[in-house]
Amino acid sequence: MLNSTKNQSRVAKDSFKLTDLSFPEKIVYWTIVLTPVWWLSGVQTLLYPGVAAGLLVYKFDLDKLTRRSLPISAWAWLLMSMAMLITAMLGLNQMGFSIMKAASTIVTFSKSYFLIFCCFTIPFWHQIRLQVVTRAVAWLSVGYAVAIAIELVMLVAGLGDIVILPPLARAIPGDKLSLLVGFAYVQPFFGIPLPRTALYTPDPPILGACSLLGLFICLGESDTRLRRWAVFGSAIALAISQSRISWVSCPMVFFIIAVFRSSSMRQTSLWGISFTSFLCGILGLTISELIGIPLGVFTSARAESSSDRELVVSKTLEAWQDKPWLGWGVIRGSVKWHTFDIALGSFSTYASVLYLHGIFGFVFFIFALASSLWNFWKPALGGNPDAKRGFGTLIALYLLCQGTPLSWMTVYFWFYYLWLGTILAEEQQKHPKISRWEDLAVKTW
Repeated sequence: MLNSTKNQSRVAKDSFKLTDLSFPEKIVYWTIVLTPVWWLSGVQTLLYPGVAAGLLVYKFDLDKLTRRSLPISAWAWLLMSMAMLITAMLGLNQMGFSIMKAASTIVTFSKSYFLIFCCFTIPFWHQIRLQVVTRAVAWLSVGYAVAIAIELVMLVAGLGDIVILPPLARAIPGDKLSLLVGFAYVQPFFGIPLPRTALYTPDPPILGACSLLGLFICLGESDTRLRRWAVFGSAIALAISQSRISWVSCPMVFFIIAVFRSSSMRQTSLWGISFTSFLCGILGLTISELIGIPLGVFTSARAESSSDRELVVSKTLEAWQDKPWLGWGVIRGSVKWHTFDIALGSFSTYASVLYLHGIFGFVFFIFALASSLWNFWKPALGGNPDAKRGFGTLIALYLLCQGTPLSWMTVYFWFYYLWLGTILAEEQQKHPKISRWEDLAVKTW
């Protein structure tokens, strides 16, 4: 009987077609698919938060708060966004109030942690099916391959150095660097000149994060041909981003998924840890020294970039120590690197959160990260394949956060958090009682 139910569910998923979309589903679908249009027009950083906030208040009623309970991760990200807003307002007050600075802070607030809260919450308040989000991301990933092919042709034709600031982007307050439209260029990797691009993002490592997360979303696409092309597009984008952390994270996610699938893999992981300890004993190395060997090769691919990041992170942590509890609220310093001034907090998310929001904000941030993992742990153990991919990609994202601030990256892969939200919403529909975090805590203890 159970196998029959699973087969029926699989057939229904495999025959999924984009028909009878609800209004929120249409908005989500076309907003994701038309990403290249928003990129060229320069409205990404305002459009995605606007869409998410608009859907959050669309036909809002108080019954939604009682009819379906939100996962603890959604509330955690709301608390983190509030902590960010409080510390930012305190920082602006100390600097002297300015309309432009206040507007820039509100934009940052709307496109970072508050956007995560919105994306987690929307599927609980509206009919947004997991297959719709997956299909949209699949077409977006296919578009990666097309866009990269066009950019490589431009590079061969000598048009790779073109940088454009879209007209609509000029009206957005704050730094315009993230709004520039650039194309493929050549950069040495292990001393070999190779093409690199940021595509629809301001920085190649963000493209690496988008393509990595998109790849695992696309693995859930029911159309076999579309899934293959989508995975191909994501893989090409991942490769050309030259994001070293994303490359390492990709096989790690596959390993995590495999560990969930069988008890033998869980035993293998334990044996792997034991073998690593044994190898360290034989070679007379500590685990950190053993990891340091491949890490040295890893950072040597672009040694200048690695030392750049290390310098900025160390200076960021030094500045945090001057205001450890509430942080600086807003960025007030920079690091001189050759002829460039690099703002403090530009790289590691963890250092950036400490610097901007202090220990106060860092506690909420860690709670949000941990609660997100917690919400996916139980359904992943229960055999939900989407939850397994969600758990694995969250681990990868937390690793990626070491290289780029999450508050800067989030707006470019907002669809990923929406995907996570649809997984949790559908899981709650299947198991309405088990999905409540209070019940989970009681059952666990």
